[in-house]
Amino acid sequence: MGKRTFRSTTAVLLGFAALTGLHMSSAEAAAPLKCHLTYSLSGWSAIYQHAAGHGRVSCDNGQHANVTIQMHGGGLTAGKFRVTGKGDISNLYSIKEVYGSYAQAGASAGVVQSGEAQVVTKGTVSMALSGSGEGINLGVAIDKFDIKPAH
Repeated sequence: MGKRTFRSTTAVLLGFAALTGLHMSSAEAAAPLKCHLTYSLSGWSAIYQHAAGHGRVSCDNGQHANVTIQMHGGGLTAGKFRVTGKGDISNLYSIKEVYGSYAQAGASAGVVQSGEAQVVTKGTVSMALSGSGEGINLGVAIDKFDIKPAH
């Protein structure tokens, strides 16, 4: 290997090492975000469960977005309901990680006034939901909770 090739190779490797070190430092410096969801859903269930609604996500770093929400699944459920609530989302580094499908399992019961609290997860991201609403519902269901950007 000639001196010139050695110098070029060394320069490229040093540049790569510097960029990799810089990237790792900024990734290590990033702290997990805490985001908050406010939402409104309405839906029905008769073995199959479906609800749709909208919400707003606000993160501690100032990021925010309007979102659409859909919940669906199956189980031993029956009823019609309307729920408003909030959620605390943790273990994410960008608001974009809020979007997607969360798995949930829950139980509910109520006539006229209902209450709901549950945790849903998507990989390492978790969301603790609480809400209250009106309607008649009774059952146990395993559902998918989808959050998408509003258009």
